[in-house]
Amino acid sequence: MLTSWLSWRWVRFVNVPIGLAIALLAPLYINESERRPGRFDLADAFTATAGMVSLVLGFIRASDHGWTDSVTLTAFSLAVVLLAAFLFTERRMPQPITPLHLFRDRNRAGAYGLMLCVAATMFSVFFFITLFVQDILGFSPLRAGFAFLPISVAIVTAAQFAARNQLRYGPKPFLVAGSLLVLGGVLWSTRIDVDTGYLGGVLGPTLLFGFGMGSIFVPVMLTAVSHVAPHETGAATGTLNTTQQVGGSLGLSILVTVYGTASRNETRRQVGAFLRQADPQQAAEFGATGKLPAPYSSEVLVHGISNAFELGLVFAALAVAIALFVLTARREAPPVSPSGDGT
Repeated sequence: MLTSWLSWRWVRFVNVPIGLAIALLAPLYINESERRPGRFDLADAFTATAGMVSLVLGFIRASDHGWTDSVTLTAFSLAVVLLAAFLFTERRMPQPITPLHLFRDRNRAGAYGLMLCVAATMFSVFFFITLFVQDILGFSPLRAGFAFLPISVAIVTAAQFAARNQLRYGPKPFLVAGSLLVLGGVLWSTRIDVDTGYLGGVLGPTLLFGFGMGSIFVPVMLTAVSHVAPHETGAATGTLNTTQQVGGSLGLSILVTVYGTASRNETRRQVGAFLRQADPQQAAEFGATGKLPAPYSSEVLVHGISNAFELGLVFAALAVAIALFVLTARREAPPVSPSGDGT
């Protein structure tokens, strides 16, 4: 509604009232945790943030300017140096931002890896399906928003079911089933073309994806914080949230790179096909604007999206492999919070 009635920039304000409400209500409902002496690790905060920004920038730059572009190569080089420095110094800090020993636990490391792969898939699916329903199906922003509501319903429904049955079945069945549903949804999405409709090619795969994501969220969080010392619960949950954001950023930037490369290659093919049948006036208009008419531009867009989804299958397949072969978490009591109330 904000995009349709005002401007897409207003979307940035969605979090403002939510943040204000949290700031006002948190002191009323959340107990203050025990204070401990500490020092903020500013150097590692900088190297980690700058390193991830450089890595994402490298992929985004490569999608537009190629892999041999000087800025692309510089961004990747900086990312390697900064992230290596982060890991080197984290091992020696008395109070690290990310205690690396958290990754020694097989289930916790698997939960982080699973969230990274699933988020890489999730962000990409939302981005490219939005392009498809608006640019190919011709949906307005408002109609596209309604088209995505079934995904939200699926996520909430599956998350509620998973949360209520954690103690009965344990996290692994939900993580395996959820990852398989995500894989199935992405696999189905690779079949889209210019003739794909909403009901036949968008609703079905996105519902699979939504049920898969909802089945994963609660179990992966419980697995990530299970058996963590109370004073490291914040670090464990913070690392999980970070892997989600990093996975989404990296996954989207990588898939956009694939999309850009595939689209450029398909554009050359479609330009040749268009010019072979175009009359002199159409050819002159194309020479002046550089824009292909709708049937040909739609082929370019869909080709790029389907190629991006094919790489998205790799992320989804990695999530399935982690859920099946890395995670060994079984049914157990829920983790105890630092406040000791078990919530």
